[in-house]
Amino acid sequence: MKRNFFIALSFLFILSNCSLNDNDTNDNFEQFTLTWHLISTTGGIAGINDQFNLDTVVWIFDEPTETLTIENNNTDDTKQDLLDSGTYQFSFVTEGEDSYIFVNGNELGEFTISQTNFIIDENNTSEGQLADGFIYTFERVVRSN
Repeated sequence: MKRNFFIALSFLFILSNCSLNDNDTNDNFEQFTLTWHLISTTGGIAGINDQFNLDTVVWIFDEPTETLTIENNNTDDTKQDLLDSGTYQFSFVTEGEDSYIFVNGNELGEFTISQTNFIIDENNTSEGQLADGFIYTFERVVRSN
């Protein structure tokens, strides 16, 4: 599983900094930007199920600088959207077969990543199981610049 984590992390890194322009004399290639868009938040004691439109809450990871830029345009205070707009430091930690995401030194929970989704589960932490956390599901969006 550790191998899968590093593959997923490499995938995240490559796609978050994806560019087909090598800054040489060839300007025929398009540049692409990968972003992760929060599409749903589920769970909690009340059993919420909040849905978000694309571009409402956008996360952009910059692996070389270990910074996470969040653009949070959610104006509905009743919806759980995790973090406000801003720039944060992030890191990933692997323990056994599980991977966890930390933002500004605070653990958000276990994360899984696929080609299309990035999921943060607050119920699974490096300290053990919780019963009232949220599960945040993000969708990958790639756009040409």
